[in-house]
Amino acid sequence: MRRTVYNEDHEAFRETIRAFIEAEVVPVYDEWFAAGQAPRDFYYKLAELGIFGIEVPEEYGGAGEESFKFEAVLYEETARAGISFGGSGVHVLLCLPYLKAYATEEQKKRWLPDFVSGKSMYAIAMTEPGTGSDLAGMKTTAKLSEDGTHYVLNGAKTFITGGVHADKVIVCARTDAPKADDRRHGISLLVVDTKSEGYSVGRKLDKLGLKVSDTAELAFVDVKVPVDDLLGEENKGFSYLGQNLPQERLGIAVGAYAQAKAAVRFAQQYTQDRTVFGKTVASFQNTKFELAACKAEVDAAEAVCDRAIEALDAGELTPAEAASAKLFCTEVAHRVIDRCLQLHGGYGFMNEYPIARLYTDNRVNRIYGGTSEVMKSIIAKSMGL
Repeated sequence: MRRTVYNEDHEAFRETIRAFIEAEVVPVYDEWFAAGQAPRDFYYKLAELGIFGIEVPEEYGGAGEESFKFEAVLYEETARAGISFGGSGVHVLLCLPYLKAYATEEQKKRWLPDFVSGKSMYAIAMTEPGTGSDLAGMKTTAKLSEDGTHYVLNGAKTFITGGVHADKVIVCARTDAPKADDRRHGISLLVVDTKSEGYSVGRKLDKLGLKVSDTAELAFVDVKVPVDDLLGEENKGFSYLGQNLPQERLGIAVGAYAQAKAAVRFAQQYTQDRTVFGKTVASFQNTKFELAACKAEVDAAEAVCDRAIEALDAGELTPAEAASAKLFCTEVAHRVIDRCLQLHGGYGFMNEYPIARLYTDNRVNRIYGGTSEVMKSIIAKSMGL
């Protein structure tokens, strides 16, 4: 069936991204994998390609696109090649919506040009040791100074994607105590310069997958943050965090679908080339049935993603619908990638094969952005259960 979600501009963008990946990423990706991160200079190449400015308004140096579809193309093409762009996905998918929605005009003029150029890479720091998904339980504090010119930030964050290379971090912190009837009250968003005194990057975390995406622990000891760098209104940060969740979860859904589609492609190529007992692995009935079943699941996930992408662009994607898309696509990817790895036999367990990297990279999709269990709770609530 012909896909209708993309137009000629999206497909031209796809060709550009595919050529860029082949020329700039594939030849050096093994080095990045061994190093555990993409080099900082690579982000300047992404900026030159216009990746960071697609959805930034033209007056701040961007292209002014409102559609999520260009981001979706990026997910599809990086998965197709079995690579990633490191921690830069957080820069655009997670951080930019907050800057666009809640930054003042003065802040946008100050921050967005460097965002587009790659001079300032952004990360967002929500999760804390011991709190996990319970953001209302965060302990990091930001107390206003006596003269009212700055906040004094103290605390720690963990699992911060892009945290090693970040130049600025959107930090969620308590500027007021929670209320007895509202644990979510008192959280604010601060844009923190990583060169600030008292700011430090702790361990670069050793993850099961996503090896090229730098993930770190952050610590704040009496970090002074100017009041001019408060993002949005004080104490309303928790409500802001919820506004971007549908897009974030759709991004994860599209990435998972794209990984599953790539897994089928890798398995089909491998089984057609691999010979056992004098026959190609692809010629066995079990292989045909497995690949056919996987393709059917991928086709279904593609339809779910395409419908959700159109809904997001139309401003109609609800939190429950985004949760449903994430739940379905990540579970499909889990099943498909596992079956495609099995078709590789022992070679599927070797990191030199992209299917092995897909297997480990995919696992976190059912955890971050809200676990599958949280997605089920959101869906059930929307059903009145």
